[in-house]
Amino acid sequence: MKFVDEAIIKVHAGDGGNGCISFRREKFIPFGGPDGGDGGSGGSVWLIADEGLNTLIDFRHQRSFKAQRGQNGMGSDMYGKGGEDNTIRVPVGTVVTNVDTDETIGDLTAHGQRLLVAQGGKGGLGNIHFKSSVNRAPRKATPGTPGEVRELKLELKLLADVGLLGFPNAGKSTFIRAVSAATPRVADYPFTTLHPNLGVVSLGPEQSFVIADIPGLIEGAAEGAGLGIQFLRHVSRTRLLLHIVDIAPIDGSDAAEQVHAIEHELEKFDPELLQRPRWLVLNKADVLPQDERQAVAEEVVKRLGWTQPWFLVSAIARENTLPVCQQIQRFFEAQREARQGRIDMLPGDVRLRGE
Repeated sequence: MKFVDEAIIKVHAGDGGNGCISFRREKFIPFGGPDGGDGGSGGSVWLIADEGLNTLIDFRHQRSFKAQRGQNGMGSDMYGKGGEDNTIRVPVGTVVTNVDTDETIGDLTAHGQRLLVAQGGKGGLGNIHFKSSVNRAPRKATPGTPGEVRELKLELKLLADVGLLGFPNAGKSTFIRAVSAATPRVADYPFTTLHPNLGVVSLGPEQSFVIADIPGLIEGAAEGAGLGIQFLRHVSRTRLLLHIVDIAPIDGSDAAEQVHAIEHELEKFDPELLQRPRWLVLNKADVLPQDERQAVAEEVVKRLGWTQPWFLVSAIARENTLPVCQQIQRFFEAQREARQGRIDMLPGDVRLRGE
C-alpha cells in the first residue's frame, strides 16, 4: 500500500431544520392556538482515531464529507428529527489543522479518541415559542442555523519511541531490519527508502519499543533538495533519536561533516529536535580492518565533540546492534521511573487532577 501522510478534506456539518408555523385545527376548538414544532439539529462531523489504519490514502479518493441535515419542524407540536453525525476514521497520530486559519484543531494520539471538527447547526424555533398574552396567533418561526464548513489538513505523524536519522545509504533500513521484524527495502543506491517504516524491537516480556526508519536527508533538504524534509514530522514525536552515520562513506565524504549537515537541517526544521536525546551510531564497521575500527570511530567522535552515547556497529552483520537496543530499553525504563518518582512526590489531590 502506498504511504500517504498528508491530505486535505472538506467537512460540512448538517444545517438545522427550520421551525414550523402551524395552528391547531380541531372540531369544536375554533381558537386552538399555535402548534408549530422546532426543527431538528444538524448532524456534526467527527474524526475518530483507528489503530487499524496506518495511512491517509483513503482521502485521495474522497475529500468531501457531509453530515445529515436536521428535519424541519411540523404541526401538532412535532419537533423535527436531528440529523445523523458523520464519523470519519483516521490513523492514530493524525494532527488536524484548519486550512483557513492555520490553527491546530486537535491531535488524535490514542485509539478511539474522538474530535469534533464541524458542529451541526441548531434547529429553528416553531411558532409555539412566540405565543404571548398580546400575540395569541404568532405567525413567526425561525430558520435553522447553517452547519459549520471547514477545510482541514490531515497530517499523519507516526507514533514511535525511536527515530532514525541519517544520510541516504547510511544503513538506516538495514539497522531496523537487524533489530526488528520490519523488512524495509534495502539497496545500494540513494533514496531506497521512499516512505517511513515502523518496526517493533522486542527484548523480552514487557520490554519493547517502536523504531521509525525515516527516508534519508541530505544537505539542503530544507530548500527541497533530495526528498526534502517532508518526513521529519515523523521524528517530532519520538523520545530518542538515533543518528546513523556511515563511518567510511564510499564516496570519500567525511562522516563528521555529514553529522553537522544533518544537525543544520534539523535546526532549520525545528530547533527543539537538537535538544532531544540523540545518540550516534557509527555504522558499516565491517568495511574497515578489525584493528582500525575503534581508532577511526574515536577520531570521528573526538572531532564532533560528542558527549552523548555513541556506538560502533555493523548492521548488515548484526554486530553490536543488540547492545544498542538494550541501552535504549534501559534509557526508557529510567525515564519511566523518573516520571513515576515525580508523580509519587505530588500531593494526592494534585496527582488526581494531573492524571
